[in-house]
Amino acid sequence: MDQLTSQQEKLLSDLQSDAFNYFIHEVNSENGLVVDCTKEGWPSSIAAIGMALSAYPVGIERNLISRDEAIDRTLRKLRFFAGSEQSTSADATGYKGFYYHFLDMQTGRRAWHCELSTMDSTFLFAGMLVAATYFDRETALENEIRRLADELYCRADWQWATAGGSTLAHGWRPESGFLKDRWDGYDEGVLADVLALASPTFPLPPESYDADVAAYVWKKVYDYEYLFAGPLFVHQFSHLWIDFRGIQDQFMRDHSSDYFENSRRATYAQREYAKRNPNGFKGYSDVCWGLTACEGPGPKELTIGGVERSFFDYVARGVPDGPDDGTLAPWAVVASLPFAPEIVLPTLEHFNQIEIGVEHPYGLEATFNPTFPDEKCRECGWVSPWHFGINQGPIVLMIENHRSDFLWRLMRSCPYIINGLRRAGFKGGWL
Repeated sequence: MDQLTSQQEKLLSDLQSDAFNYFIHEVNSENGLVVDCTKEGWPSSIAAIGMALSAYPVGIERNLISRDEAIDRTLRKLRFFAGSEQSTSADATGYKGFYYHFLDMQTGRRAWHCELSTMDSTFLFAGMLVAATYFDRETALENEIRRLADELYCRADWQWATAGGSTLAHGWRPESGFLKDRWDGYDEGVLADVLALASPTFPLPPESYDADVAAYVWKKVYDYEYLFAGPLFVHQFSHLWIDFRGIQDQFMRDHSSDYFENSRRATYAQREYAKRNPNGFKGYSDVCWGLTACEGPGPKELTIGGVERSFFDYVARGVPDGPDDGTLAPWAVVASLPFAPEIVLPTLEHFNQIEIGVEHPYGLEATFNPTFPDEKCRECGWVSPWHFGINQGPIVLMIENHRSDFLWRLMRSCPYIINGLRRAGFKGGWL
């Protein structure tokens, strides 16, 4: 990778340490649960806990946290999940080895009548496996980390989670059973497939992965041909933990590409969309882009400069077909850093210039919208007042993967990741 300037190095260090602090301060010190969002009274997100478990080793390597404190924080989380209720009860913490998407910060029980989430459980398991791989010393506490992480991952019944089909169901509710949607087609679920295939207790067959891939869509967007998904996060989340450089499944062999190159092209398509700016939103440019699943300033209908605009709340914004209401997510730009640093770094420097992240304790705000009227008349327009754990995690992890390959190198030695990739048909490169 190209050498960073001292100014860029400082920018990335500051962004990373600010985001890391979320996983220090937005935590219940008793049970280790991490809050989903900084809104008052918000529950914990199990995906954010997976991000925290993944971030602590990075923090040790970057001198942001001591190894002893990271061990303590990691064990609080693992011990909580090991001791939490797994049953069909409507207020349990989980069932069949999976966990509810949102948990009460104090009790650790199901919040908001939410679903038992296969994907969010996947991100939690990924964090557990990071901890098990990193904490490799022969001490009582690090042995306990490895034992608990392994037991918790092996407890997940992936076969049950298919609901009798070929692919994983999105989730399950005790009141109504499995959700009708499945993880098929290209999405953030490549990691879930890998962990499901690798399970030593309830493995899915390789045919399950083939059924998922069968719904993939290869598409040309502007001058870029790639496996299509509109929102940026789809091209990023599995990459937080898996180094896809130079390894290919059959689909990518057929297209003479790999998932890393695919994400690079998707990142460039995002920038091209913002340059063309087909809907005429304020602020979009070659250094101001980043459409993904995120919150926005809506729902609201406004007439701005004679144009009727619809603004959304949380929605999966994407390129090139939308939805798009002028809302951009800086964290999603950071998470593309390893794929295309030559276009990401100038964009991050631009965000600095328009003062994204200057007023918040954890760095870059989740989202902003220059088109939506702002009472402070800032160039960046409306800015989200909140931070989200699943936005902070990719900032910490992808900055590190760009700077040092740390997490990728670590997980290349995780036997479950290796086994899952091989069972999915991946070959070549570091495999």
